Amino acid sequence: MLQLYNLGLRIYSILILIFSIFNKKAGLWIAGRRNVAIAPFTDSVWFHFASLGEFEQGRPVLERYRADNLQAKIVITFFSPSGYEIRKNTLLADAVYYLPLDTAANAREFIEAINPTLAVFTKYEYWYHYFNELHNRNIPLYMVSGIFRPGQVFFKWYGGLHRKMLSFVSHFFVQDEQSKQLLQAININNVTISGDTRFDRVWANAQTLRILPEIAAFTDNQKTFIAGSTWSADEQLLAGLITEYPDWKFIIAPHEIDEDKINRLIHLLPQNSYERFSQMSNVKSQILIIDNIGMLSSLYQYGHIAYIGGGFGAGIHNTLEAAAFGLPVIFGPNYQKFKEAKDLLAIGAGFSVDDEQGFKKTASDLISDPELLKDAGQKARGYVQQNIGATDMIMSEMR
Repeated sequence: MLQLYNLGLRIYSILILIFSIFNKKAGLWIAGRRNVAIAPFTDSVWFHFASLGEFEQGRPVLERYRADNLQAKIVITFFSPSGYEIRKNTLLADAVYYLPLDTAANAREFIEAINPTLAVFTKYEYWYHYFNELHNRNIPLYMVSGIFRPGQVFFKWYGGLHRKMLSFVSHFFVQDEQSKQLLQAININNVTISGDTRFDRVWANAQTLRILPEIAAFTDNQKTFIAGSTWSADEQLLAGLITEYPDWKFIIAPHEIDEDKINRLIHLLPQNSYERFSQMSNVKSQILIIDNIGMLSSLYQYGHIAYIGGGFGAGIHNTLEAAAFGLPVIFGPNYQKFKEAKDLLAIGAGFSVDDEQGFKKTASDLISDPELLKDAGQKARGYVQQNIGATDMIMSEMR
């Protein structure tokens, strides 16, 4: 099985190299791992994140560890360009790198260079050679905000190698009871149900407001609909709604902000109805397109309803950022992998839609019924507040 694992990674790296010819993200993935000199450390603490979302999820633990251990040298790695390119200059770390491809040689050389005293991975990313190297060197490895489902390879008859990876983890901090039971069923008992550190992150974000004067001027105290991390299918829905509510403001923050993606969105919108954040003027438009990265988590303070993109693709993006500000959240049908989305649906703070007709009805119900809107928003905020505290539990074990 290990030979198949190694072969799969080699094939993956070749495919990425081919895609890098015409795909910007793949190009960054390749370039970021080419001829990188890893700075040596006498001791360090290693935090790894798959991408930007996992960085924000694990950030409360990272920030707390940094605050409690001021002399510690912290190394951060990312697998994806969407994490590295945005957070490569974070002040929370002494060094930030792309994670070298998971080979035995890379794992040995990287770990020898940074010499970690402990490693922290967030939610997922299980790399055999890195985990094995940490295990062989008796370096504690913690998995925070982990979540497991019955269909994952760890719980299949052919998942022996992946179960072995799990055995290298010193302690799992998981989000729910199901995850704990699944791990215990394969004889992994070093598990604590701590909840999801994202609740701590989004709650802290909502309590420490980052004021955005340009957004305040744009919304001008009008009712505002905010669409975050949208893809093409999401934007098709939004375009059909906007013209029906001329007294509402709309802010759209696409998940990808390449010029062609922004232009594709613009072509869906009524002429002269929009402006781009990078080109804002004194003209009062109905629609504002956010064409930068890093503002979305602060935008929701100016909204009344949120739509979260990705639900017509691989899966929805972060619903909790909006919920923490007391916004009801609407999203597409592919939410089953996200516990918080199912929870929000169950309490009437989240709404899933399957098509344009369903989206328009859901949005209309919220817009036309102030009591429904207020109640859903309060439930969303209360749900987040009730689930904070994972970071405290994790830190008490890691000290």
